[in-house]
Amino acid sequence: MARTETVILTNMCLLRDAQGRILVENRVDEHWGGIALPGGHVEPGEPFVASMVREMQEETGLTVEHPKLCGICQFTHYQGYRYIVLLFCADRFSGELHSSEEGEVFWLDRRNIGQYKTVPDFERILEAFENDDISEFFYDTDFNIQLL
Repeated sequence: MARTETVILTNMCLLRDAQGRILVENRVDEHWGGIALPGGHVEPGEPFVASMVREMQEETGLTVEHPKLCGICQFTHYQGYRYIVLLFCADRFSGELHSSEEGEVFWLDRRNIGQYKTVPDFERILEAFENDDISEFFYDTDFNIQLL
């Protein structure tokens, strides 16, 4: 049995403002479009926290300060790869909000998410961010969800 596999590393950040709103991105993507949290790929050799700070700056214009790793989301067999998303939470940032070609970003009251089209399983992903008893959101090979 092989002890190695090909992995795609990405990140996502739940950023809250002083009013408790969360920053969301209306992703323009034919495969994973709708309201989601900002994030992106980890570049080869890049530290995980630095990748999240860089992605947030590129997609939102904001520089996240003191992010905390709060969980992991993974797809076991995504196009032949293990796809791992490092979940970060933060409430400190600086800069001026702006959107990118990834999609429009805006602050949203958490209670109003149901009024928007979201990416698949967004509510369950948020649960992994917000529940201290959950550390992993896991899609198995049949795309069944487990919160561990």
